Amino acid sequence: MTDIVENRLSRLRTCMVETNTDLVALGPGSHMQWLLGLNPHGDERPVMAIVTASHVGVLMPLLNAEASRAQCADVPFYEWSDADGPLGALTQLLSEANATGSGLNIVLDEMMRTDFSFLLLDQLDAPTHRFTLDTVGLLRAQKDDGERQLLKDSALLNDAAFERAFDALCTGITELEVRDIIVEHYLSNGAEPAFCIVAFGKNGAYPHHHTSAATLQPEMAVLIDAGCRLRGYPSDMTRCGWYGDTPDPRFTEIGSIVEQAVQSAETAAVPGALCSDVDRAARGVIEAAGYGPEFLHRTGHGLGVDVHEPPYIAANYPEPLRAGNVFSIEPGIYLNEEFGIRLEDVAFLDADGVAILSDMPRTLRMLPVKS
Repeated sequence: MTDIVENRLSRLRTCMVETNTDLVALGPGSHMQWLLGLNPHGDERPVMAIVTASHVGVLMPLLNAEASRAQCADVPFYEWSDADGPLGALTQLLSEANATGSGLNIVLDEMMRTDFSFLLLDQLDAPTHRFTLDTVGLLRAQKDDGERQLLKDSALLNDAAFERAFDALCTGITELEVRDIIVEHYLSNGAEPAFCIVAFGKNGAYPHHHTSAATLQPEMAVLIDAGCRLRGYPSDMTRCGWYGDTPDPRFTEIGSIVEQAVQSAETAAVPGALCSDVDRAARGVIEAAGYGPEFLHRTGHGLGVDVHEPPYIAANYPEPLRAGNVFSIEPGIYLNEEFGIRLEDVAFLDADGVAILSDMPRTLRMLPVKS
């Protein structure tokens, strides 16, 4: 078992004692990957990691066991065949985990298939259950120094991809061609694309625009929101610019408001502050400028193994921020049939406040016309 896995299991068990949790069950996905370094094939065949105070084991289909064991050699697998079904292996796992009493307090992976959860619940006597917010989710949200460096490396690679994209802009280039430039940079530097939005002109007014064959023309706004996954950890950034000689005065006005909103959220984001209050700090700037209805989404989201994970910087998420949290700050204003401006950075929260992972300035870029 690696030092990282041992450390995370130890932290989880400490958290389980603090929350009176008897058992944690994780399905294939990012929680299991974070805890055990295990990312097994997922389909309708039940796969489940079970953690108790004294035991850890993984319910595993026989046909996937060998491939998965290469990822997680020291954790015992409870293998089952298609002919036999998973029930016998699960019963053995629960017995060896000493999880056979009545009224156990268990945590279920909220991303696990419902039928997997029901399979487990049916084998327990009157359990109570909740999701992972105060156990695995809480621990995942507090990144260690190694994770911080992985996220920083991913952000810097993303910076370089954006520079290539902005440098390539010319009259007639399509959004899809710009996306391809970004993706090629990721791939040639050992990363995988996580997502990529390129939006010209009025397409920028759609926060989740589907990158298209639209072409760039002079005197047009440009919005790029993209991220890669490098060594398992993602990046996420949005930058905007004006392609042409004379930016629309409203473009520079809106850009200034959005930048003020980013700075307000950064100032508000300190350990102990509520996520909802950080959202309010950004939203208040935009509302005071008269564009409240044009800010269509939350202010940010956590990043880690997943591109979107807790904490969520949103009005309906009144959880306190903690040192080690990593999250985006990305307010935006979207003017239908005109343009949209969103400025996004990913922040690491330390004891003194936020440290931005990207080195690329948020300044609106003035992009010269090129044929």
